[in-house]
Amino acid sequence: MKNNKPYYTVIFTSTQTEKIKGYSKMVNQMEALAKQQDGYLGMESARNEVGITVSYWESLEAIKQWKANSEHLFAQHKGREQWYNWYKVRICKVEREYEFEK
Repeated sequence: MKNNKPYYTVIFTSTQTEKIKGYSKMVNQMEALAKQQDGYLGMESARNEVGITVSYWESLEAIKQWKANSEHLFAQHKGREQWYNWYKVRICKVEREYEFEK
């Protein structure tokens, strides 16, 4: 993801319960849905002992709209009831980025 102006990230970290039936399907559905949301810029994730997903957004308003999306609200509810022991959400403004690639 290349972006020359400040943008926002939502960092979602979590630990899962033993009940993960349906989790992968829901993750794929939420990623596809987020890609359709205005203001969405991209996503990166890793899921092992601690799951970490970072999504990228043009504005705080775009994040607010994503949080209120009805299908996303359903996934949040399922996560609290079934898939997560714990999670934390951080919203950050990215002022600058750089990268290295061989």
